[in-house]
Amino acid sequence: MVEYKFTEYFLSGVLRKRPYLKKEWCIFTIQNYIRDKSLDYNRHKLWAAIPELNGKFLRVITLDDMRIIHNAFPDRGFKP
Repeated sequence: MVEYKFTEYFLSGVLRKRPYLKKEWCIFTIQNYIRDKSLDYNRHKLWAAIPELNGKFLRVITLDDMRIIHNAFPDRGFKP
């Protein structure tokens, strides 16, 4: 079983700015993403539809290992 972790930035910044986000949604996105984009600075962008967000896509930014979650937010402009 994969253990997921969260950066201090996620825990103290992201969740403070977006208290409606759930860690479970981030993990779901990593496990069920429909698109993955590698970034130059050893990170990944992953997207998945979250039913609780009225079908909007959640964008999750992970570190290179795709197990440490750094950022997350609803991506209103994402087109599958």
